[in-house]
Amino acid sequence: MGLNKPEQDLKRDLQGVASDLKWSAVELKRIAERLSLAGNEIDAQAIHHLITIFKAGEARLNARSVEISAKNPESIA
Repeated sequence: MGLNKPEQDLKRDLQGVASDLKWSAVELKRIAERLSLAGNEIDAQAIHHLITIFKAGEARLNARSVEISAKNPESIA
């Protein structure tokens, strides 16, 4: 028995938001590098802190997605 529709939607939404966080962190890293090169180390460090938060959020969302799949082993994909 696979995931029901609400579970499929939840899993897809979790994966989507996790992906958004990942790519936002990538863009923020580029911005932080430019700030650092421009001598604005304080703001660059603040952005690095945000990146850490985003990565932790991404990991939590991905873990929840795996938990949903584990509930129905044949639906893992």
